[in-house]
Amino acid sequence: MSFSSRNSQVKNIGTYTILIAIAIVTLFPLFWLVSTALKSQTENIFQSPPQLFPSQPTFENFVSVWQSNPFGQYLFNSTLVAVLTVGLNLLFCALAAYPLARLSFPGRDWIFIAIISTIMIPFQIVMIPLYILTVQLGLRNTYLGIIFPSLASAFGIFLLRQAFMSVPKEMEEAARMDGCSELGIWWHVMLPAVRPALVTLAIFVFIGSWSDFLWPLIVIQDESLYTLPLGVAKLAGTFSLDWRLVAAGSVISILPVMILFVFLQRYIVPTETGSGVKG
Repeated sequence: MSFSSRNSQVKNIGTYTILIAIAIVTLFPLFWLVSTALKSQTENIFQSPPQLFPSQPTFENFVSVWQSNPFGQYLFNSTLVAVLTVGLNLLFCALAAYPLARLSFPGRDWIFIAIISTIMIPFQIVMIPLYILTVQLGLRNTYLGIIFPSLASAFGIFLLRQAFMSVPKEMEEAARMDGCSELGIWWHVMLPAVRPALVTLAIFVFIGSWSDFLWPLIVIQDESLYTLPLGVAKLAGTFSLDWRLVAAGSVISILPVMILFVFLQRYIVPTETGSGVKG
């Protein structure tokens, strides 16, 4: 074995070692969460040194959480809110991004700059005006009230605008020659061409909506409208706290997101833009 090949092999081993170490550090909190959720009531979760694996794995914590709390309703609420948020966000962001990317009109670049500049504004600054507006619109304690701040996002407009700009103009011109309207071009040509960007944005929006805690806590008082983060927080009682039940509720809340990512991750890989041409 030559010196260069041996040096390359050492570098590869070092790279893989670092990547494995990063993966372990990243995944360990998730592993510890699942391990805690599977431990029985007789096991001490605070013992030193810590017990990494449960001695007698059990699902009794999941059963107890599900039966003693309306987690089915929380799951339905989170799913409904997340799905509606994703659908509306994709619709409004795509409608806003298309003219900013493909049409020419006075002030287009300044409008885009103004939209992008809002990314630097923390949500806590606009939270009170949003709450006042939500109350004035009569959306407090409603599903739409939870969705209201996420109907569109500057990041989504930026992402889809960049994706629309990458679509070859020949596709757009061919559609116009066939008599397609601007809305038809947007629907039949542009959206299929930027499908990877749409899926990427959908995943980001879904995760953000699913894990949002602060805004639903402010705008929702009716427990029947609680989302999963609020339901998990409710497990931390005032006078008693069983971390096994909290861990079990947390696992239930993150499982749908993990499943969604596993099924949709292959769509994030960019595909050929020409696939947007359909008959």
